[in-house]
Amino acid sequence: MKLYRVRRHGDALQPAQEAESAREPGKTEVRIRVEAASLNHRDLDELEGGDGGFIPLSDAAGRVDAVGADVQRWRIGDRVAVNFFPTWTDGRFKESYLRTILGSRHVEGVLAEHTVQPQESLVSLPEHLTMAEAATLPCAGVTAWRALVDRGNISRGDTVLVQGTGGVALFGLQLAASMGARVIVISSSDAKLERARALGGSILINYRERPDWDKAVMEHTGGAGADLILELGGPTTLERSIRSVGAGGTIALIGALGGSGSPTPLGRIHAGNAGILGLTVGSVRHFEALNAHVSEHGIRPVIDRVFGFDDVPAAYEHLRSGTHFGKVVVRVA
Repeated sequence: MKLYRVRRHGDALQPAQEAESAREPGKTEVRIRVEAASLNHRDLDELEGGDGGFIPLSDAAGRVDAVGADVQRWRIGDRVAVNFFPTWTDGRFKESYLRTILGSRHVEGVLAEHTVQPQESLVSLPEHLTMAEAATLPCAGVTAWRALVDRGNISRGDTVLVQGTGGVALFGLQLAASMGARVIVISSSDAKLERARALGGSILINYRERPDWDKAVMEHTGGAGADLILELGGPTTLERSIRSVGAGGTIALIGALGGSGSPTPLGRIHAGNAGILGLTVGSVRHFEALNAHVSEHGIRPVIDRVFGFDDVPAAYEHLRSGTHFGKVVVRVA
């Protein structure tokens, strides 16, 4: 079967051809014919800092084409995706799950024509989504859902701030807007902000024009601040996020895309009874809850560009450029 494999860290991705055909699933496993896969920022990190030898990417959607003898739930032809953490089905997060992430030095990823996964790691896809759209859900979609619902507990009328217009940010925007929240979007591009407005953005702030975007947030909210902030920049944005969060609010610490930053004003968190919560994607149950909401509200993920299977290196470069609006997808089959 055709696939990509990271040979050594820092190497360019190269397509490979396995000598043998796709393996048969074990008794409780399911084989999926992958139709589309999507990239996340962590895939850049894995490419540049991994040990090599693995198939990359964690996010894919496809159809079941073989099942093990003891598999009951899944049938040939079912449309499915694999959870980011294949072994985290429900309950509290465990540190051991970090060693099960697909597309890492610990576990083979999904950038291949077939992947074999445990039956309990799969979820059914919303019927209205294409395979390319569904392939964007496992990491970015579930992360945004968990930040908003599982950790953020937002409700109608709350104010949610998202940073940028990448995958998690736009999922956060769409989901929060569908829940009746007011959404603040910060970006360096007026054109991207206008596109964000069409997706439900209520307050748009260009942080190149307003480097003190935390003050702009307070101005737009009458000094109340945001109830929930999807913190994606890490060291370069956390200080301003702390100055933007309202009393009793929450900062969902999702990413650290920036470099070094200023010391954080933690005293404000304490005085305002606010909280900073770390989170990394979610469980199969979180994924199922996301899909139910996406189906109910007819939400369609935002795809910036779809690359062919022979153009995977270009897909990586496009993601690295930071010019994308939404998700970068690879059509596998």
